[in-house]
Amino acid sequence: MNTLNLKINEHFAGKVVRKDLTKLVKGNAIVPTYVLEYLLGQYCATDDEDTIKEGVETVKNIIAKHFVHRDESQIIKSTIREKGSHRIIDKVAVQLNDRQDRYEASFANLGLNRVPIADAIIKEHQKLLSSGVWCILTLGYFPSDERDHTPWMVESLKPIQVSNVDVQEYKDVRQHFEKEEWMDVLLQSIGLNPQEFTFRSKLLQLTRLVPFVENNYNLIELGPKGTGKSHIYSEMSPHGILISGGEVSKAKLFVNNSSGEIGLVGYWDVVAYDEFAGKTKRVDRGLVDIMKNYMANKSFSRGTQVYGASASMVFVGNTDHSVAYMMKHSDLFEALPKDYYDTAFLDRMHGYLPGWEVQKLRNEMFTSEYGFIVDYLAEILKNLRKEDRTHDYTKFFELSSTITTRDKTSIAKTFAGLIKVIYPDDNYTESDAKEILDFAIENRKRVKDQLRKMDETFEEVDFSYVSIATGENFEITTLEDVENKVVPVQKKVEAVNNEDFKNVGEFKLELEPGQKIIRDNQSGISYDNLFGAYLLNATDIKITDPYVRLPYQLRNFMELAKLISEKKDPDNDVKLHLITSNNEDYIENAKDAFEQMRYSLESMGIIFSYEFDDFIHDRSIEMNNGWKIILGRGLDIWQKTGGWYDINEYVQERRICKASEITFLEISN
Repeated sequence: MNTLNLKINEHFAGKVVRKDLTKLVKGNAIVPTYVLEYLLGQYCATDDEDTIKEGVETVKNIIAKHFVHRDESQIIKSTIREKGSHRIIDKVAVQLNDRQDRYEASFANLGLNRVPIADAIIKEHQKLLSSGVWCILTLGYFPSDERDHTPWMVESLKPIQVSNVDVQEYKDVRQHFEKEEWMDVLLQSIGLNPQEFTFRSKLLQLTRLVPFVENNYNLIELGPKGTGKSHIYSEMSPHGILISGGEVSKAKLFVNNSSGEIGLVGYWDVVAYDEFAGKTKRVDRGLVDIMKNYMANKSFSRGTQVYGASASMVFVGNTDHSVAYMMKHSDLFEALPKDYYDTAFLDRMHGYLPGWEVQKLRNEMFTSEYGFIVDYLAEILKNLRKEDRTHDYTKFFELSSTITTRDKTSIAKTFAGLIKVIYPDDNYTESDAKEILDFAIENRKRVKDQLRKMDETFEEVDFSYVSIATGENFEITTLEDVENKVVPVQKKVEAVNNEDFKNVGEFKLELEPGQKIIRDNQSGISYDNLFGAYLLNATDIKITDPYVRLPYQLRNFMELAKLISEKKDPDNDVKLHLITSNNEDYIENAKDAFEQMRYSLESMGIIFSYEFDDFIHDRSIEMNNGWKIILGRGLDIWQKTGGWYDINEYVQERRICKASEITFLEISN
């Protein structure tokens, strides 16, 4: 084991587990990670390989014998009937049957409803009254001839969650780890490989834990698909619940006026809304008003009764455009449904996590090293919710007087949450605090900057602060502002490396139809000096090339995409569509590569799509700016290089060409 794994096992013996084990035991069980790791924690919380092997087999047997698969529910029911009782693992929700004055349980996978459950169990585990809790329970079967008798009975029940964690021990042991080590432990605990993440990328991931550790924290994250935005809220804690944005209602969320039942915010620490974005989604306007009041005042009402709650709200969804496009033409909230596109509602957000900075999760980004059993970590975070660290930044810094009370509260809550996550022992330097404060301010500034774009009545705020020790003033700017503030304007285009194509003006390049002949072994050729100028002003580009499948061919295509990104207007997206062919030997690898390209290029304002057509032969680039380029050999114009350590691999002009012809045609749009 590496040094960090040894250190984790030494200081947190019995509380850590190897993160690849969940895959070994999960099989086809549709069950959250924290349920599996709860079981693994009982049998595999060790670094002894023999014990781990035995433990994995034990957990596999438990899953096989006791986990209820929906398609095997009748077999389980029969087993319970034959044995009289049987232990099962299922998701249980409870409702009060006021006609018969009893509580009744329903089972998500077993399919049973209206099963009597004792009052004592409900008093001990009130969260059962919400949308359901994963439990280990013994279900009994007692047949009777009595009318309306239900033969099923819950004999005993235990929610799947660790109890009696020692928070002080957790804090004390934290002191044995350096900051970077501790952040890596946390990343491994949520299943990620820290070697694949920069410090800022780690902060982005760990900010997703803040709602679990900070009461009434409101977080929004919008970005591309596939970055794991919703995963942590559904898999990593029994104290959080993930619901579809389309399933939200006043009764489900706050209180049912008919039955008087309290909704999700009364039972859960974190309520996360998945697929929150979508301009055309229909929303209950009354719900938005209740949410605004709750997010601001930590309370909601039913008639004259006012209820308080501490649930944090998280909103995750997908963006429709690149950041550059949104910064120029709209705002970073543009993808939200109309009724949530409300400045009063959005002003309640304590932080806006830039989802476009989070990398798409690839295989190498998951870890097989040791981390906390997620249920143990979840209980620690829940206990840390009791602590108030919102004024801790004032030990070192003073925020600008222009920052409003709501802004200060937002910054303080993000700061406090990250301090609890990264420095639970409260042992950190001014430099450490500055890293967290800068990030906290940036996430609130991102909200405020967009509100000012949406509503000019929001005043400009100076998001700066002063070091109490040195008097030094620090100004904070969001990363997307840094990247998009100064937009480079290409005033001059380099002439094509051919005397037939001449640069006839400082600001304009007149292009003509014609042909370029490339000879065998010729060098000094690049996509840019061949046809870079012809890409200008194109916003819709179709590339037809039957051979884009091997690694070097995929490299060629990405180099062309890079050139397109350099020639495009930074303020506008470009559609790039590839038509190619493939065969069974390469198609899966090609699909994987194209999906990664799709994600990567989106961040540069290039909307990439592709299709396979086995009947194409021609090779061309067709654009909506009036030009079509016929590629004699397609994009594959170079001979093989010496590989990674050959400079020719990285510099097109140094590569040796194959003989080919490039033809430039004017077409009508």
